[in-house]
Amino acid sequence: MGKRGTEIIKVNATELVKKLNKAFADEWLAYYQYWIGAQVAKGPMKESIIAELNQHAADELRHSQMLSTRIVQLGGTPILEPKDWYVHTNCGYSAPTDPHVKKLLEQNIDGERCAINIYQELIDFTKDKDILTYDIAQQILADEVEHEDDLENLLEDINLI
Repeated sequence: MGKRGTEIIKVNATELVKKLNKAFADEWLAYYQYWIGAQVAKGPMKESIIAELNQHAADELRHSQMLSTRIVQLGGTPILEPKDWYVHTNCGYSAPTDPHVKKLLEQNIDGERCAINIYQELIDFTKDKDILTYDIAQQILADEVEHEDDLENLLEDINLI
């Protein structure tokens, strides 16, 4: 990052990169959880749920790209080894061992709730201290809130069947 860009940050860049890498790990695991869930989904409303899971997977991949760009701008390195995602994750990974759509939705709702908490913490950490990271965290948080709502609505529909 440029000299002036570095000077305006009012947080410890090393600590911020660590937090961003944890979120980066979460995004990659969330991407895979959504993607693989879409591959194995079974049950009522399967096609609608697969479409939603695939859209969410694409969003999570986009989030990981946003985070990696910011990590590099801050002078850090995104986590390079996928095995390290498990070491650094905040939210973990729930394998879709039960491919029923209701279970998939419940697992992903839990993941979104964790992500909402993580991005709110990042917003609180960077508010008035790093406007660029703050903006990224706000954008991602808005997506995660929307994802939770989408999944809750689908789960409600399934429960009415």
